[in-house]
Order: sequence, then structure tokens, then C-alpha cells
Amino acid sequence: MSLPLESVTTSWVGTANEPGSGFPLQWLPYCAFTPASASRPELLPEPTAPMAAQTDPRTDSHLAPHLGVGIGAFILDLYQLQAAGLLSDLSAELQSACCASHLNALMGCGPSAWTALRKRLLDLLKSPKSRSSRNQVQRRLVASLMTPAAKAIFHKPVCTENYTDFYASWHHARNVGRLFRPDRPLLPNYAWLPIGYHGRASSLVVSGTPVRRPYGQRKLDSEPAPVFQPSDRLDYELEVAAYIGVGNPLGSRVPIEEAAKHLFGISLLNDWSARDIQSWEYQPLGPFLGKSFATSVSPWVVSMEALAPYRTRLAARAASDPAPLDYLAEPEADLSGFDITVEAHLSTAKMRERGIPAVRLSQANLRDLYWSFAQMLTHHTSNGCNLRIGDILASGTVSGEQPGSQGCLLEMTRGGEDPLCLPTGERRSFLEDGDEVSLRGFANREGLPLVSMGECRGRVLSARE
Repeated sequence: MSLPLESVTTSWVGTANEPGSGFPLQWLPYCAFTPASASRPELLPEPTAPMAAQTDPRTDSHLAPHLGVGIGAFILDLYQLQAAGLLSDLSAELQSACCASHLNALMGCGPSAWTALRKRLLDLLKSPKSRSSRNQVQRRLVASLMTPAAKAIFHKPVCTENYTDFYASWHHARNVGRLFRPDRPLLPNYAWLPIGYHGRASSLVVSGTPVRRPYGQRKLDSEPAPVFQPSDRLDYELEVAAYIGVGNPLGSRVPIEEAAKHLFGISLLNDWSARDIQSWEYQPLGPFLGKSFATSVSPWVVSMEALAPYRTRLAARAASDPAPLDYLAEPEADLSGFDITVEAHLSTAKMRERGIPAVRLSQANLRDLYWSFAQMLTHHTSNGCNLRIGDILASGTVSGEQPGSQGCLLEMTRGGEDPLCLPTGERRSFLEDGDEVSLRGFANREGLPLVSMGECRGRVLSARE
């Protein structure tokens, strides 16, 4: 749905209208959750208590999660919304998808269904033009189907079978290349095709899940043979994931003009990396055990429709770079990038003990990617590879050109040579046990409300003996 929201700018959910709330009416990100308590919020200014929610035995936190959408400080329960009859004007398939535990069934309904659900949610949550008794009753019912986000237990929002990690940030690729190949930081194929590798979907974990420091083979230049030990060069990667909403049959290709129709939404992603394991194993076949031990995803998925006002052109390529081959050449008018700021924050155990807030390590913007998600998708299917509903296409580390925009410690500390100094006096070349990394994202355009991508957080646990 293209967003003609000039007349739909406020919600009767008060916290959605607060400056900086992050989840205004125009945003409505999806999640999968269970409420941590049975309490229900009173969202209305009237003293009347909200109506009781429909009885649902699955609301206990140890049972199947529900789908929800974020609005202000709350989550609207889609399962409860359907049970209350408030989605009855939608197709039976779409109503059933709203009662699932993951977003996959909803994704499989296709773009027209995504638009229909979004329109219905906007109608239910926007400030009404009149205060009729019917509107009041409906608002109380919808209010009773909400859970405070602060009291929710989040789950992975999507069941992902396949995960592909790209290398789409030119600045990141150049910075890392300079560390290992000062005379040739970018390999010749970088400007011609989106570089990627197939990651491990089984180790995708939702934000908040602790990450265990991995064991692996490490080989120092000064040593004659590798050793099997815990990694001591553990790193994060500030990334954004795009979820496939519509797949393609095996043997078919998705043309660049159609790629956008196959993308459902985006989310923050942290591709944890053991740099010492990675550097020993990755030649000649690329990343393996240095990456596959854990990848964290945000619980929030922002739909492509919600992102429409924040679309922009990708940063211009250098004049010396070749134009993409025809199958990757996007229409001139396409706004295939996103004006979304992404950040990485670090909190150490000592900082938390002293009450010192997390420090921001880096800040970059998605518009600086060299390849768009549409180009990644088209290239992925160009050989006939079939993408499936829920598959992830990750951007790779998002870095910028300016100091402070590097999206991982490997870049930031120049391979560990220039450690960071933290407010406690601690120094970090790479992550230590107890360190917590939090990725955040937001967009703030003139005339539009501040919107948030939520958070993707993980804390490092010591290696298991």
C-alpha cells in the first residue's frame, strides 16, 4: 500500500503519537510474542475499563507464540484480533495466517493480502473522525487485545530455512580488504556482482539469546600448526536482513523489475564472527565455522510498505566502476535504497556494574550499500536457484566512509592494532566474555515521524569446557 497517510497521522493509542516513540501508526512492525503476564493495558483516556479479551489458552508464555504488530509501547495481538471477529472482512486464508506462530503463512498470502491487512490495522488504530458509541466500543475491544511490549517474551518472527549473507557494503569490503591485501583491497568481481555465501539457518537466534564463544582451529603466523581453542577474536557485524515473502520455482529467475514484489520486509541482524577461526579456514572456500555458531535477528520485521516513505537512491558508484550487467540494472526511477540509520552499541560487564550506559561504537546508513536487496535477490535466482518463503538475504556488514561508521571491530580496530578505549578505562580489540552488543536502527525524515527498527541484542558467554 503506497502510504497516503496525510489524514492518518495519529492513533488513539497515545504512546504511538509521542515524539521518539519509534512505533507510530505509520510503522506497525510485525513480531511473534507471548505476554509475560496476563495483565492488559488501559489505553483509553476514559476511566471505563476495557472489555475482557477473548479467552485463548495459548497466551501462557510456555505455549505457542502469537503474531503481533507494534504500536507505541504496545503489541496488538493478531490471533486475538481474529478471534474477536475484527478481521472478518479479510480472506479466510489471511485470517488463518494471522493465527499462526510465525510470519511465514502471512508472507505466503502475497502482496495484495499484505496490503489488505495493513489497511485494516490502520483503520482499527487510527484516531477516529467521530466519537460514536460504536467507535468507542471497538476501541475498547482492540485495547483489550494489547500487551505492553516491555512485558512481552519475543520469539523468532520467521521460520527461516535458508540464509544467505552478502557483502554489499563497498566501504566495508574496502576497509577489510586493505587489512589483508593493501595493494588490492577489492577483488575484480566486486563491482560486477553481489558477493555472498550460504550461511547456517539452524543457528539463527532471536535478539536477547546469549551467544556462546565458539571453539575452533586457529593458526598464528608464528606457529607451525593450528590449535583447537576458544576464539579470542570474537566480533559482531552490523547488518540488515531482508525476508523473502514470495518465493520462485526451481529453475526460474526473478527479473530485477519484479524483485521488489518478492520482498516482505527487513530486520536488524548481527552475524557474529570468530575472526581467528575465519581467517584460517576461509581460503579457498569462504566462511564456515567462524560464522555458523550464531546469528542474531531482531524480533521486529518492518514491512516494505511501511518503508516506502524512507526509500531513496543508493549512493552513486564511482565513475570508474562498470555499470551493472543488464540483468542487474535497476530502472532509472527506482528508489532501491533505504534512508535508515543503523548503529552498534557496546556494554561491558564492568559498565553495567557501575551503571554506565552502553556506548555507541558505530553509525552508518543503508543508503550507502553498493548493491540493493532487489539486486541481491535477482542475482541469487539468476541461475535458477529457488528462494523460499522466510529465507533471509543479509546485507553484510554496513559501514560508511566517515570515521565512526565502521560496522564491526575488525574494521574499527584495524584488525586489533588500535584498541577502543571505553568509559571504564577498559580496552577492546575484540569482544570479551560478558560484553553485550546491541544493534539499533531508525529513520527520521522531515515531515515524517521518527521510526525505529527496534533492537538486536546479544551477550557473550564464555566458551563451554
